[in-house]
Parts: sequence; structure tokens; C-alpha cells
Amino acid sequence: MVRSGSNDVGIDTANDIVNGDNNSDITPSRRSRRPKRRELRCPVHPESGMVGTGRKYFLHLVTTEELKQRGLSHKRAQLVIQAYPVLVLSNEWLEQLWCPDCGQSHWCHVTRHERHEHTVRWASRELWQQVAHVDPMVANPSVSEFSRRVAGRADSSRRYWDN
Repeated sequence: MVRSGSNDVGIDTANDIVNGDNNSDITPSRRSRRPKRRELRCPVHPESGMVGTGRKYFLHLVTTEELKQRGLSHKRAQLVIQAYPVLVLSNEWLEQLWCPDCGQSHWCHVTRHERHEHTVRWASRELWQQVAHVDPMVANPSVSEFSRRVAGRADSSRRYWDN
């Protein structure tokens, strides 16, 4: 690249073209540098991606046994629980995900390993006990009876994890 005087004019030289450096000063615009979306894969159909259809319900840990299951030693787990009586995990949550191959949505336990790497498993009933402010046995009180009946949730025995 040759710079001439006060004008910064980029001119490709023969060496740049031969060496493959002819696009060294071409930078993508801001619009083309979008962040990558998270890639969630169905546990049954790993070739198809899943789409989140609802909000995330983050897991809360309150006992040392729950921390020990995640790889902490007994002593360190006790120290963490003493410092934080309720530990909210920011990298694990429950979320309703839609799989196009299954043709239905499932409640899944999502674990984030890195920014765009996730592990998806079906959510077990025991995990719902680690979610705060959600009682799957009780219907949402802010929803009217008409809306609940029309939505097909008239029976109170149906829970989030029962599809």
C-alpha cells in the first residue's frame, strides 16, 4: 500500500496482489459484524437447531450437596453456601425450546460452556425445584379463567414439564 502526501489513498502494488494481500485494507462494515447467535441442538435430532420460545428460568442452589454435584469440594461448597445462602447460576437455566423435527416444544435444561457453546438436555422434574418463584402446580394468578380455559390449561394437574 502506498500513501501519498496528506491524502491516504490506498493503491495495490504488484507485490500485494501476488502475495494475496490485495484486500488487506478492506474491513467489513459494522452491519456485517453481527454477533453470532447461540446454537442450541435438539438432544434427539442433533442435526436440527432449536429455537427459544420463552423466558429463561435460572437455577438456584441452596445446599452443599447441589454444589458438590457440580464439581466443588465439600469444604469449598460449605464456604460458598455460607457466603451466599442462595447461589444463582448464570450459566444454567430451564427454557422452553422448539424443535422443528420433533414438531413440538420441550422444557430443556440448558448449560452454557462458552459464549456460543451450549449443552441441551431434557429438563427433569427435580430441576424445577431449583427454580425460584415458579410453582408448576399452581396456575398464574394474573391470567383470567377464560384465557386459561381457552389455552387448554383448565386442569390444575398439568405442569410445565408435562408436554
